[in-house]
Amino acid sequence: MGEPPKNRFLIRKAKIYTRAGDRGETSLISGKRIRKDHPRVAAYGTVDELNAALGTAVSFIRERKIVQLLQGIQNELFNIGAELASPRKLKKAGQERGFYQLNQSKVKDLESLADQYDATLPQLKTFILPSGTSGASFLHLTRTVCRRAEREVVALAKKDKINPNIIAYLNRLSDLLFVLARYLNKKAGRKEVFWKKD
Repeated sequence: MGEPPKNRFLIRKAKIYTRAGDRGETSLISGKRIRKDHPRVAAYGTVDELNAALGTAVSFIRERKIVQLLQGIQNELFNIGAELASPRKLKKAGQERGFYQLNQSKVKDLESLADQYDATLPQLKTFILPSGTSGASFLHLTRTVCRRAEREVVALAKKDKINPNIIAYLNRLSDLLFVLARYLNKKAGRKEVFWKKD
């Protein structure tokens, strides 16, 4: 058999690697080159890690409502990563429309969800060990990645001006993930393991 016929209209697939980062630099959305150890890269890189961790957790969760909720958050994390990778000068305080990609309503949405699911859970009087079902355990792990992403964004905010709603969003997200982990364990009939002070 010979080679397939050549089609001059066929678009070639680009290679996955570019070699552009071999010297320790990467490009922001604007095209500006910065070092890969820059706080901005650490911030959006950890948000990307958070997204992947959340996707892993989702793969172990069978409740469609929770899966859809978490996939919506994954989409929002892509938006946050893009915003962190495209620095702009801040406009006057209060002028969110037309500038901020993430507005305060997204933070309020997470608060409402956390309140909704937390209302179904018993009150905690001490710390619990992060464990339980596979889905719940991965949500606990994802929560710790979320906290690290928050710390990275806070570190970036010391160097560059960023949308403050991003920090608030990550803070509320870690709370929601904790609540959802507890909720999944309760639904599965898994008892919480309480921390015992020696």
